[in-house]
Amino acid sequence: MQLLDGKALSLEIEAKVKEEVMILTSSRGVTPGLAVILVGSDPASQAYVNMKAKACKRAGIYSITHEMPESTTESQLLNAISILNHDPNIDGILVQLPLPKHINTAKVLEAIAPHKDVDGFHPQNVGRLTSNLGGFAPATPMGVMRLLQKYGIDPQGKNAVIVGASNIVGKPMASLLLNANATTTLCHIYTKDLASHTQNADILCVGVGKPNLITESMVKKGAVVIDIGINRLEDGSLVGDVDFASVAPKCSYITPVPGGVGPMTIASLLENTLKAAKTRQETPQS
Repeated sequence: MQLLDGKALSLEIEAKVKEEVMILTSSRGVTPGLAVILVGSDPASQAYVNMKAKACKRAGIYSITHEMPESTTESQLLNAISILNHDPNIDGILVQLPLPKHINTAKVLEAIAPHKDVDGFHPQNVGRLTSNLGGFAPATPMGVMRLLQKYGIDPQGKNAVIVGASNIVGKPMASLLLNANATTTLCHIYTKDLASHTQNADILCVGVGKPNLITESMVKKGAVVIDIGINRLEDGSLVGDVDFASVAPKCSYITPVPGGVGPMTIASLLENTLKAAKTRQETPQS
């Protein structure tokens, strides 16, 4: 069994992004800019936004955080997005999820200019991903693919099973693996006999937010297991959706939690922001 070290790879990617940012700034006078909008005061969201800001600073990316109160109306949020859409110094716009219940998340995500949608959630980017036409891929699934690439794990011809069908992780993860020529199965809360699917997986990706959902008996010997879940237990410890202690000895590769997929999400966001900046002069402002 070998650990897929997302922390180490994320540092490699961050260093490469920093180098490319320096080249972009010196050759074209362009400094990549990322704007993050945080509505409300959810502690987990605040912590995540702070991590993104620190990563941007290390990589030389200009970043701003718009903190808006829980009482922010949908129209106020849409107006803030519109201003950023037209800001020539901002290449990427990220609205931290989840949003308060009185705001229509789909409407908000669709309001972000597709060429600034570094989260890859705009329907245009979702469509391009599904059709394998490029665009921005969501950071977490993108990070998973980079991990597989780093460790020489080729999805082509493999049985890939994804547990969790969210728009943020599960669905785009399925699209990326399908684009990489894996035979892809997407499982969700209504899937009957989950183990019958996971036991057939050469590559198993799990992201549902349920501690220790996947046990040793649900994984086939030699499988590659990607644990995308992160859960805080009552004792304060962080665990994934996979029962690491029992599953790890059975795997060929497995991601730890923390230190696996999490750092890769932020590294991929930096890559997407750099990508947006590189096309800044080629894309008309909407």
